[in-house]
Amino acid sequence: MTTPDQLREIVRYLRDRVHPAAEGEREIAFDPPTIDEMVADGLDEVTVRRLTESSWWSEMIDDVVETPDFAEPDETADVVLGYARDVVSEYIRKRFTISS
Repeated sequence: MTTPDQLREIVRYLRDRVHPAAEGEREIAFDPPTIDEMVADGLDEVTVRRLTESSWWSEMIDDVVETPDFAEPDETADVVLGYARDVVSEYIRKRFTISS
């Protein structure tokens, strides 16, 4: 069973992998880690597998990268980056159940 702490750790880990495609640019890059990478970095394997095998995992990845398309044109690169990282948090918060 996944604990809240394990899930928070995974969310932090994934948010940290969201970054600008180039310095000072609004374009977002997100290189989703493999299961093996996440486990090697100390994340819970059962939770990682459940997350990456979910029906919405690839949709979340796409939405993170497409975040700049939905931001206002005058939003700074840092603000857009924050929005993109929030996409990760919101997807997992709304769709991932701790017990199952």
